[in-house]
Amino acid sequence: MTIIIDRRALLTTGAFGLGGLVLPGGSLAAQALLGGQGFTHGVASGEPDSDSVLLWTRFVSATGAPSKVKAEISLSRDFAKIASGGEMITGSWRDHTAKITVSGLTPGTTYYYRFIGPDGSTSPVGRTRTLPLGKVPKFNIAVFSCANLGFGLFNAYAHAASRDDIDLVLHLGDYLYEYARGGYDNGSGLSKRILPETELYNLADYRLRYASYRSDPNLQALHAAFPMIANTDDHEGANDAWEGGAENHQPDEGDWTNRKNAAMQVWREWMPVSEQPWKSYDIGDLATYFRTDTRMVARSRPASYGTILRSGDPAAALSAFRDGVWQDPAATMLGTEQENWLYHGFRAASRQKKTWHVLGVGTNIGYNSTPPDALDWLDPKADVRANAYFRAGIAAGKAGLPYNLDNWGGYPQAKSRLLRAAQATDANLVAVTGDSHNAWAFDLIDGDREVGVEFGGHSVTSPGIESATRAEDKEKVAKALVANSKELRWTDTSNRGYMHVSLTPAAATCEWIFMDTVKMVSTATKAGHRMKVRPGRKMLESA
Repeated sequence: MTIIIDRRALLTTGAFGLGGLVLPGGSLAAQALLGGQGFTHGVASGEPDSDSVLLWTRFVSATGAPSKVKAEISLSRDFAKIASGGEMITGSWRDHTAKITVSGLTPGTTYYYRFIGPDGSTSPVGRTRTLPLGKVPKFNIAVFSCANLGFGLFNAYAHAASRDDIDLVLHLGDYLYEYARGGYDNGSGLSKRILPETELYNLADYRLRYASYRSDPNLQALHAAFPMIANTDDHEGANDAWEGGAENHQPDEGDWTNRKNAAMQVWREWMPVSEQPWKSYDIGDLATYFRTDTRMVARSRPASYGTILRSGDPAAALSAFRDGVWQDPAATMLGTEQENWLYHGFRAASRQKKTWHVLGVGTNIGYNSTPPDALDWLDPKADVRANAYFRAGIAAGKAGLPYNLDNWGGYPQAKSRLLRAAQATDANLVAVTGDSHNAWAFDLIDGDREVGVEFGGHSVTSPGIESATRAEDKEKVAKALVANSKELRWTDTSNRGYMHVSLTPAAATCEWIFMDTVKMVSTATKAGHRMKVRPGRKMLESA
């Protein structure tokens, strides 16, 4: 069945959820997309603590009227004994989603949970786990980012969901993409899964896009298997978002603040997340995880090489930028409030003698520099945008600038403040990052001092550098990037998948897991890569 969406029927006020959209013939879009009423999108959990966890579901009554939903959590899948629970009323004002935090749980313990509807129906059963207290010998984390539904299948989610050695899932953002169908996808049949067909601007748009993504069985399986801590990146709102706008938001597309608020409201509705824009999580004596926001709350506007290079003398303009605007201490990724929170969090974790300070950030912190011969890698079929991107990167590299100003490369003083805070607290800093679609391993350096490491995650499906370069040059590309970048120790620019990060008192080890394909259903993997850092060393080693 082909669903035709009349955008004029999508209300922007939030008075109706998906159930408010009527299709020809009297069907509801929610029914066509979601398969009817009841528990439409499975279950999820998040925001784990040592004695509590947030549980999520979506329930639509037969009439669309408000519904009282009950949650139960148990040590056993048969729910013979209920350990805790709760209830809430949901309805169209929150798109029929429900989030219930259950407490009184035992630290470091696996639980099963379910929801019960007002009609007595039950949701699928989910599994979750509380964070541990005290001495923790090992803790395993799966890290994901950048999952464009049109570019491939969510095989990485399926692979992780089948594992029994994961304690927690981190999603670093770009959980979905805001573009119109065909605006940024491969134009294959997979893009037909994307609803609405148009770009996202209002509540109804974002709600329908989440509904289409969350209908994916592999994503549902991941949510049902493990608790998730989720960051936002830019595509939760619009590409290259910052406090006051976004690259993919134009003057004729309405007010940015309204669009951003709609995006963030729906993100909070559909994701198992708290209302806090940033938050820390204690993993016993082993680690503290810091969830940050680097896009939507306080980031200042990023500079653009395109603007600089349109000068009559690009080399002089780049030099002036490097010595002037680029060094502006007012430019920020986090904002002063979040910077202060993070510094005090580092200090508290050090005082508590946590082995690891794990920092979850949407974008790369380490710097990459484009080699001067990078145009030699370009695929002859690469589009104009890719060609311009490479040329800008080469020019920037010759001026001693990183190739990307949209990540921490555009905010050197903010990066230095972050790293100095880690130094001042003697943190064993392990940053996990996403956004770039490629896999990276950085030593994070402030001046000449190694401060920590970064495990940069490749995407679930979104294409990386390999989409613009010749396939036969992938090893050449990786070697050239490493040789030309002070902080970069290893990279892969040709694979999709996720990271598996294992924390122990002796080491923090990352395994980059490469899926064999995202073009057909498969959980097969190919040879990946492993690196580690030891406490006090603050530099990467092979693992």
